[in-house]
Amino acid sequence: MHVVIMGCGRVGATLARSLEDRNHTVAIIDVESDAFRRLGPAFNGDKITGYGFDREVLLRAGIERADAFAAVSSGDNSNIIAARVARETFGITQVVARIYDPGRAEVYQRLGVTTVATVKWTADQVLRRLLPAGAEPDFRDPSGTIRLDQVPVTDAWVGVRTIEFQRQSRSRIAWIDRLGEGMLPTIDSVIQEGDLLHLVMREENAAHAYRVFDNGPEDD
Repeated sequence: MHVVIMGCGRVGATLARSLEDRNHTVAIIDVESDAFRRLGPAFNGDKITGYGFDREVLLRAGIERADAFAAVSSGDNSNIIAARVARETFGITQVVARIYDPGRAEVYQRLGVTTVATVKWTADQVLRRLLPAGAEPDFRDPSGTIRLDQVPVTDAWVGVRTIEFQRQSRSRIAWIDRLGEGMLPTIDSVIQEGDLLHLVMREENAAHAYRVFDNGPEDD
């Protein structure tokens, strides 16, 4: 892939190096040339000084051959404009914008621009570590319909087939962390001690799923 990034702050620089480590080509744009020092001497991508929503700057960054675009500068307005230019002018489908205002992030998410609401994300991460299991999911889709939770297995479910747990809880096990590795459950999988279940469920079924999880399996 060729990825164009607007903003060479800590997020942009880290993203650029991570993409390059995965053998993708990267062009990064920033209005301040000094910002490129964050990339370090090992960075081999293109560094373009200018505004990431400027057509000529984007062309110099290879936007016409780009597979993805990330707007991660410190300004909401700049990120929104740049993301829309990449999507609407150059037809880039994989576009992500960093938005500090969660209200605006939700609006642009509905318009088809994938957004990362930094403040909300950080607050959610803290909440998930403060509140009891099930109080706040790991992920909730933009419509608020589907949630992803991770729950450590209780003794009551050890030895029970995963398919039975899913049937009773009205949830789906997306994957299981077992002995430090991720595994996808099959029809014959059995829950083991120490498993960490990653559950996908409808928001309306969450209370039922956690009630079943706490109470243990019911005999038919």
